[in-house]
Amino acid sequence: MEGSENTYPIDPENAGELARLMQQDRLLTEGMGGLLPEPGIALPERGRVLDLACGPGGWALELAFQYPKAEVIGVDISRQVIEYARAQAWSRGLENAHFEVMNVMEPLVFEDGSFDLINGRLLFAFMLPGAWPKLLAECDRLLKPGGILRLTEMEPMLTTSPAYETWMALIAQALKRAGQSFSADGRHFGIMPVLPRLVRKAGFEQVRLRATVIEWSMGLDLHYAVFKDSLIGLELVQPFLVKVGVATREELERLYQQAVAEMQQEDFCGLWNLLTVWGHKPLAGGENKPGEGS
Repeated sequence: MEGSENTYPIDPENAGELARLMQQDRLLTEGMGGLLPEPGIALPERGRVLDLACGPGGWALELAFQYPKAEVIGVDISRQVIEYARAQAWSRGLENAHFEVMNVMEPLVFEDGSFDLINGRLLFAFMLPGAWPKLLAECDRLLKPGGILRLTEMEPMLTTSPAYETWMALIAQALKRAGQSFSADGRHFGIMPVLPRLVRKAGFEQVRLRATVIEWSMGLDLHYAVFKDSLIGLELVQPFLVKVGVATREELERLYQQAVAEMQQEDFCGLWNLLTVWGHKPLAGGENKPGEGS
């Protein structure tokens, strides 16, 4: 991976991050109610699907398993992550799952009208605000008429841990300083409020929203899984926070230890808030109306 291309706050080729992303894929799919739980999203039996910034391929691999006659293609900037996803597809005998090294902030090497569905989850972590309209225009080009774009994003998690809340605030500030945030003041990531409008302005129709909240309070089944995901993420994001100057390594280490203790308290409560936005490429004829409803 070329450093100049990499806007990930966490090195996606770190072994710990690879394991975290695989687990996170399963967490998100389970917490959101399945691979394609939104009403009105139906994949043709022999449909073609593109998964943007697919990481180690968890969602794409599961979709390829569930839809054996469909073709599922995942793209990611990290060659090591793509090689891992290819190995997973091979080991599971999923000949309908393919993975390619591509940067989704650049034009993608697929023909016009190639896909029935384009999916993307948690792209906020690396996407530059100015790259979103370009990516959505590319999705419009790649989708067949009537095809569906489906995007899921998040804002900082809500918890009763003062240290974890501070962590979320620091990450939001760091993304703002790095120019990777829509937030006006750096108090949140800023992607959820603007995502529906971005999708409408790109010309998609019948744009709908579905909120998901994953509760990971102490005593619930998902507590340990999200707790573990958070711990690894907090550890691996530290170099990024130090680099952009929102905290020192010593301050982060103290906060980390405090957060670990607080998230294991008997009365700990936590919510992971997500928003899925999906819309259809117009069927045919006439000009798209990018400003409609915006």
